[in-house]
Amino acid sequence: MYENKIKDKIKEIEKYLNELDFIIPSSFEQYKINFEKRAACERYFEKITEAVIDLAYLIIKEEGFKMPEEDKETFDILAKEEKITKELAIRLKDAKGMRNIISHQYGQVDDEIVFDSITEELGSDVKEFINTVKRLTLAKK
Repeated sequence: MYENKIKDKIKEIEKYLNELDFIIPSSFEQYKINFEKRAACERYFEKITEAVIDLAYLIIKEEGFKMPEEDKETFDILAKEEKITKELAIRLKDAKGMRNIISHQYGQVDDEIVFDSITEELGSDVKEFINTVKRLTLAKK
């Protein structure tokens, strides 16, 4: 029922990841001094995280699981239903928390933590999630 929406959302996320890879500075020093690149990277972080949450909701709807009351619960539900690992759920919830800090300016944004998240964690965690979703949707065929 949601298969086409799931595929479209995966394509959207992959597009954002590719675009982010294109603009990420090669070092934290470059990231720190280049306001435009830093702002663009933060915006892509937000867009990717929001799209991943949308994808999680689509999976929950497709599977007929209980709908979460809050966005961060989407990953807990998928882990509880054994669609993703608990470890991946924790990492994706952490990304959601970082997204909230960036977008709502909760406290001071630590540029080094954001840069490390973007360069070392976000891409691999999101790709792991996408690959898991692809396996889930292929398994239904």
